[in-house]
This record gives sequence, C-alpha cells and structure tokens, in this order.
Amino acid sequence: MRDDAARIRTGTQPAAAPAGGLDPRVSVDLAHLRALEGRARRLTFLPRQPARSVLNGRHASRLRGRGLNFEELRGYLPGDDVRAIDWKVTARTGEPYVRVMTEERDRPSLIVVDQRMSMFFGSKLNMKAVTAAEAAALAAFRILDQGDRVGGIVFGDAEIAEIRPQRSRVALDRFLTALADANGLLRADAPAVDPMPLKNVLRAVARIAPRNHLVIVLSDFDVVDAETERLVAGISRGNDLVLGLVSDPFGEDLPEGLRLVVSDGELQAEIDTGDRAAHRSLRDMASGRLAAILDWQRRFGVPVLPLSAAEATLPQMRRLMGLGAR
Repeated sequence: MRDDAARIRTGTQPAAAPAGGLDPRVSVDLAHLRALEGRARRLTFLPRQPARSVLNGRHASRLRGRGLNFEELRGYLPGDDVRAIDWKVTARTGEPYVRVMTEERDRPSLIVVDQRMSMFFGSKLNMKAVTAAEAAALAAFRILDQGDRVGGIVFGDAEIAEIRPQRSRVALDRFLTALADANGLLRADAPAVDPMPLKNVLRAVARIAPRNHLVIVLSDFDVVDAETERLVAGISRGNDLVLGLVSDPFGEDLPEGLRLVVSDGELQAEIDTGDRAAHRSLRDMASGRLAAILDWQRRFGVPVLPLSAAEATLPQMRRLMGLGAR
C-alpha cells in the first residue's frame, strides 16, 4: 500500500485494469477522463454565473472571482475613486494617496476528489467514485480552458496525492493520472483499512490554498467531525469553496424488507432493513449527513452541488449550474 501511495503522489502508478472489466460505470481509466475534455466546454466556473446556477449570488453564495494585486501608492488625482485612498498614508504624509490595484491575471483552483472505499458504491448507474472522478475531470478541463491555474488533491483511505495549481497541461495530466490511479485501487477485494478522515485532507487544502482560490470538494463526506466543520469554515472565509456532495439514491431512500450482507473485506455482517429500528438508524445516518452539509451551506455561505451517482454526470452539473441538461 505504501508503494501504491508513493506512485500515486509521483504520477508513476501503473495503469490499473478497471474493476468489473471495462465498464466505465464501475471504474475509470485515464483515457476515459481525457475523453471528457470536449464536453467540459459546456460548463463555466467564471464569477458571472447564470441566474439559476447554485453558484449565483441569489443562492447560498457566489463565486467572487480573481483577487487583486497591489501595484503602487501614488498621489491622489482628480477623478480617482475616493474608496482607493489609503487613509493611513494620507494621515502620515498630510497629502492624499491612493492604492493602485490590478486584477490577478488568473485564479488558482484546487479540486479535491474523494476516492475512498465509501465511494465504491452504486445502485443504479455509476459508482459514487466514478461520478466524483468525472465531475473533477470536467471541472479541471474547463478551469484550465478559462485561463486559470488548476491543481488538485486526490485521496483514498491510505494515500493522498497533491498537485499544486498551475496553468499547465502537464499539471492537469498529472492530476488526471493520479485520479485514474486512485480510482483503479478501488475493488471489492481491497484490503480493509481505516478510512482517511476528511479533516486530514482539509488540513492539506488549508495549507495549499490559504486564500483567493477556487476550492471544489467532491465527496460523500463520510467521517466528519467538529474539526472538519472548523476547517470548512476557515477555508470558506478566504476562498470560494464549493461542496460537491456525491450520493446514491439507495443510501438516501433505503428500501424496507431487504437482507443485506455488508463486508469490510474481512468481517461480514447481515442487516435486515425489515427491522424497523435498523431501517430507521440507517435512514437517520444518511439524512443526518445531508443535514450537516446543508447546515454548512446556511451558516458559512458555501454552495452545495448535490451530485447523484444514479444520473449521468455532465447533464446534472449543467442543470445545477443553470445551463440546462442538454
């Protein structure tokens, strides 16, 4: 497992055969992710969003766009915006001075993608890990095409790969390679390990993206706690943070009367959803996670993109961003 982690970090992990044969609904490879480039042009991550987009200011939040760089201090000239006056320098010198700012030429973006075993589940169309990987690739292609820097963090239960934002096809390809490699490690017979807490990943996000980044987190948000919430709040204060909540309808609306055998690769347990107490506990766990994420949206002004593994990825992303599914 250590060797796998090292290869993923350096982008040298050998291409893994997709689980379940060549079915892209179960596992994605690098070729599949690269093939999404043309379709990514149907999206936009620019600050000016369509009226119905969840990233628009009429909703929980909006994309603030690129930051400003300080250029110089100079004397006030007639016609200058009084809001640009530097009052501290003005008071010290006795003459009015203004701060000259220019817009950053590009904005760094960091795409964080969950590829833990909790994401290796799907009941209708895709595995959640596939939906997250496709959404990440689509976003990465579009952001780079807009002229912004793009990088990412790809994490599984035992490994994490960091690609710092660059305006470079090489960096984009490293990100896609790390994503395909991490996805290829997901399989039913994978050895059981403790899941990586999301807070560990968010600490890396806070280190790489202290401010003025677009940060997109694509995850089912398994294993969160109070520290996770504090990190989300801190990251959102200095950046544009978007939470892509990836779910499956089976987990949201668990049918009654089923006997399920679940396993962590070593131990097995049988769950009877016909048992009302068991069914209620499972339903409450799923709804509680959704409620926590929506509470972050309300309290921190963080937009949430609810992505379902039961639908094709691009149409639902377009719909959520107010562009129409076609």
